[in-house]
Amino acid sequence: MAITETRTLPAQFIEDIGKEYANQLTAGTAVPVDTSKFAPQVAAQDPLQQEAARLAGTGIGAFQPYLQAAQAATGPQAYQAYMSPYQQQVIDTTLSEFDRQRAIQEKSLADQAIAAGAFGGGREGVQRAEFASQSARDRAAIQAQLLQQGFGQAQQAAAQQYQQQVGLASLLPQLQRADISTLGQVGAAQQSQQQAILDAQRQAAQTAAYEPLQRLGFFGSGVTGLLGGYPAQYQFGQTPSASPLQTAIGVGTGLAGIFGALK
Repeated sequence: MAITETRTLPAQFIEDIGKEYANQLTAGTAVPVDTSKFAPQVAAQDPLQQEAARLAGTGIGAFQPYLQAAQAATGPQAYQAYMSPYQQQVIDTTLSEFDRQRAIQEKSLADQAIAAGAFGGGREGVQRAEFASQSARDRAAIQAQLLQQGFGQAQQAAAQQYQQQVGLASLLPQLQRADISTLGQVGAAQQSQQQAILDAQRQAAQTAAYEPLQRLGFFGSGVTGLLGGYPAQYQFGQTPSASPLQTAIGVGTGLAGIFGALK
């Protein structure tokens, strides 16, 4: 019984390409990919973000000096720091003018007494005493009024100082928050831009690292397509040599046929 073996072989150029692909695949996958070149990176804080963080830290309690200044403007003695430095000069000038006017009036009373022939008399003495007493009261009232006026103005200035310092203590945190917010927003935008650059660089490094393998994958896809699309180049059959018994049987059968035909 003859055995026939059939082998289907690809075209020679396809076989050569397949061998080349196998060699490249072995060489390409033997070297590990250095993934450190495209490891994920996080962009550092932008200087504006760092400044925002610094302000947020140093700004805590920054209102204290203003509150201390406001506290200094309170209390029973607070007005003294706000008294006008010219108040005494104002008082002295006002009283000096008052004294001058009183002296003129006193001389007028003396002239009237002389004209009436009562100068040096009891009535003129009473008038002079009453005039002096009233002048003293008026002078004291003017001085007290000026002092009270200066005190009131000093108290008002102290109250204004208090309100201003309290207002500044409240305003300062608001301004600081606005600065921190602006610095943080601008810094975050710049950090995002830097992060985008790092991500793009990482993607480029990753693409470059895997490009040989991707190219090898395209090569392998092409080889696979060639193997599936081309028929066998040639076929051949192989029949094993017959044994002596098979040969004898075959010869006998042939002779029998020949003899039968001759008959």
